[in-house]
Order: sequence, then structure tokens, then C-alpha cells
Amino acid sequence: MHDIIYLLGDKKMKLLIVDDEKLIRNVIKEYASLEGFEIDEAYDGLNAIDMVKNNDYDLIIMDIMMPKCDGYKAVEEIKKMKNIPFIMLSARNEEYDKLYGFNLGIDDYMTKPFSPKELMARIKAVTKRLSGNSPKYVFEGLTIDDSAHEVYIDNERVDLTPKEYELLKYLIQNKNIALSRESLLDKVWGYDFYGDDRTIDTHIKTLRNNLKEYRKFIVTVRGMGYKFEYKE
Repeated sequence: MHDIIYLLGDKKMKLLIVDDEKLIRNVIKEYASLEGFEIDEAYDGLNAIDMVKNNDYDLIIMDIMMPKCDGYKAVEEIKKMKNIPFIMLSARNEEYDKLYGFNLGIDDYMTKPFSPKELMARIKAVTKRLSGNSPKYVFEGLTIDDSAHEVYIDNERVDLTPKEYELLKYLIQNKNIALSRESLLDKVWGYDFYGDDRTIDTHIKTLRNNLKEYRKFIVTVRGMGYKFEYKE
């Protein structure tokens, strides 16, 4: 048994594994349980949606190709209810499938067959930002409460996708520094992500729309990328 138990505050982190293949669910469950995660299982997208209605999860591992309701549709429906990080699983390795998933707001994408150990590493990377004490950032009427993983505009909560949140946070942590699209892909997506500049530009566009008047802080650096510009 491993000594590390992943906690959010004082409770175990809870994962939902969604796959129509019981063998795959069992393998992921075995490895994740050894790492100290609490596990629930769903056998298709509709089952996952029902479970999210009645439970809170810190991360969902979602297969794409499933009967009745595929993974993409399940992600869309779940995100209407709750802002939960996702890792997608698929036997398809097409760039379109990855970009479509990331544009839905997923956090990572793995193709089958996959290494359970690598999946655990990716789960830890996604959940790491949810644990521990984190700072609060305030820029005029824009507030980012990293401990609660929430963003407020003039004291009203704004719902961002997990990737939009991570992108905003990384820009803020490097305030007034010009960041290339390549560095943003590497630091926010990582894991040899095969996307291109369109992934960053699409997320920046939706992030700016969500920030409303405070979109002014995200400045385009011509020919390079973006920066969070704030002069105190």
C-alpha cells in the first residue's frame, strides 16, 4: 500500500470512472484505490449524469465511445450542472477528437491502450491543484479564490471551465510577463499535447468573454502570445 492519500481539505478525493468496459473500470479502480482515492463507477454516459446529480466528484475519468450516451455528450450535460475536471479516454487518436474534447473543457486526453501508471500521474497532476492552501488574487473587481477554485466579477461568481481557470491562473502567476502560445500549451496542457495555437486562441477568446470588462487585463502580444497586464 502507498502511504500518500490524496485529500481535498480533510477528505479523500473522489473519482468517478465512466467506461462501458468493466475490465477497464476495474484496472483504473485498482490503481486509484492504492493511491488513496475514493472511487465510484458508471457504465455509460447516462449513468454518469445520474450519479453526478446525486454526488460530488473531484475528477471524472470519461470514456468517449459508449452506448446510449457517449462521453462528449455526457461531459456537456455534466458541465451544465457542475464544474468538474475531466480526463477523457478513447481508442481514437485523431487530432479532431482531442481538440473537440479540449474545447468542451476537458483537462486531459489519453488514448487506449494506456498505461495505468501514466494515467495515475495525470490524475495526480490534475488533482494536485485542488489540494492545500492557495492564495486569493484581486485585480480591481476581479477576484480569483484559488482555495475554492472560484472566480468572481464584482462579487458575482463566474463559471469557468477547468482549463480556462488554469489558463487564467497561470497568466496571473506570470503577471506582466509575455508568454508564448507554445509555453502556455506546455505549462497548462502539458504531456506532449498535440494541439496547436488554435487551442490557446480559442480558450483565450472564451476566457475573455467570461471576464467581461476585465478582459482588458489579458493582452495580446503580437507575433508571440499573451500576458496578464496589471500595473499597480
